[in-house]
Amino acid sequence: MVGTETLTQSQTDRRDRVIRAALELGAEGGYEAVQMRDVAARAGVALGTIYRYFSSKDHLLAAALVAWVEDLELRVTQRPPAGQRVADRVVNVLRRATRAMESEPRLTAALVTAISSPDQGAATCQGDVAAAMGRVLARALPEDLGPEARASVTRVLNFVWYGALLGWVNGWTGTDDVGRELTDAAHLLLDQFD
Repeated sequence: MVGTETLTQSQTDRRDRVIRAALELGAEGGYEAVQMRDVAARAGVALGTIYRYFSSKDHLLAAALVAWVEDLELRVTQRPPAGQRVADRVVNVLRRATRAMESEPRLTAALVTAISSPDQGAATCQGDVAAAMGRVLARALPEDLGPEARASVTRVLNFVWYGALLGWVNGWTGTDDVGRELTDAAHLLLDQFD
């Protein structure tokens, strides 16, 4: 498997096409619809090309989640979080992310299923997702918040967001519960900084 840091531009383009194809198939039919042969056909690449970049379907979908969160990061950069209080800004960012996921429930289920996998390739993406979400959340946090507190807050909020999404995807809770859990956690953690 090829690491992304050594890819040529044409390899990066092919890898991106594969991820986009997986996202499209996941949005259309969920986790089961993302079959490697179908991804290859949709992306216009050979099946072996996919396995050059991704060890498994879960690895591919977990990498797609990384790309999705990086897109969220770009959107938050373009339109900063709204709110007077720190917790309100954090909730604004997390609810924007959650609304985007709610609009694509099949895709969200596929992505959350993959990132939850014990697959080694997917596990490597878990840190990338957490890092990207940390950067997204950092835009809502006060600049004078120390690095240890910042790391702790983002780690806990990542866990709450992931746990709430997992509950929603598995039918344990509804989408309203995701927002409520995020709001409660943000206020419990951050009201002290206002």
